Amino acid sequence: MRMIHWMCNYTRMDKIRNEVIREKVRIAPLEHKMRETRLRWFGHVKRRSKDTPVRRCEGMTLADCRRGRGRPKKNWKEMIREDLSS
Repeated sequence: MRMIHWMCNYTRMDKIRNEVIREKVRIAPLEHKMRETRLRWFGHVKRRSKDTPVRRCEGMTLADCRRGRGRPKKNWKEMIREDLSS
């Protein structure tokens, strides 16, 4: 965002919201770019053969692992499922 502010000749003192500047320059929101990158990596991984280390790690489960308190973190499969549904 600092580079985009500089391109538009704005400073932080101008107090213009990032959404306004992104619309002006026509840059996609960060969430869309992250989703696009995750789905691109998903396609790359799925095209690999079953015996590559990346694909072997996909099916592993950690049985003796203690989790910390609070909500569990989302794993890669859950994120891909969300990205494909939206």
